[in-house]
Amino acid sequence: MKLLASHDHVPAAEGQTAIVALANDTDPRTLPLEGVTRIDLNFPKFTDGRAFSQAFLLRRRLGFKGEIRATGDVLIDQLVQMQRSGFDVAVLREGVKADAAQRQFDRFKGFYQGDAVHVVPHFAEAENTPTQAALAAADAAAYAVELDRQNAA
Repeated sequence: MKLLASHDHVPAAEGQTAIVALANDTDPRTLPLEGVTRIDLNFPKFTDGRAFSQAFLLRRRLGFKGEIRATGDVLIDQLVQMQRSGFDVAVLREGVKADAAQRQFDRFKGFYQGDAVHVVPHFAEAENTPTQAALAAADAAAYAVELDRQNAA
């Protein structure tokens, strides 16, 4: 996830169609996405998480491939969940240091569950590796041998 200082964020200009600022009470399914390259989703205060749902809808259900940017009252403890919900960029609020924000991602290297960006859960990926497949086959063979042994007794 790209992190921007608040002074580096350039909001959408009025009448601009490629960049859209979507209010957090607007249903993203009503937004025509043709020609849109960036959508700014606002967190008016840190306790208002509707933008998480909007990002998820845009990314997973609507298949939006452009940039989804978090703006407003963005706290560093929300950044990892923002990324997992579909955000690409977070505009850090005034006074938040980028290195402190980056440490949030360094703390959490991976997740067991799938998310808006990486939909396959970790366990499903592991099942498709040759090592896991070989182990599963060996377990099945050992189980079959044990069943034969019990039936013979």
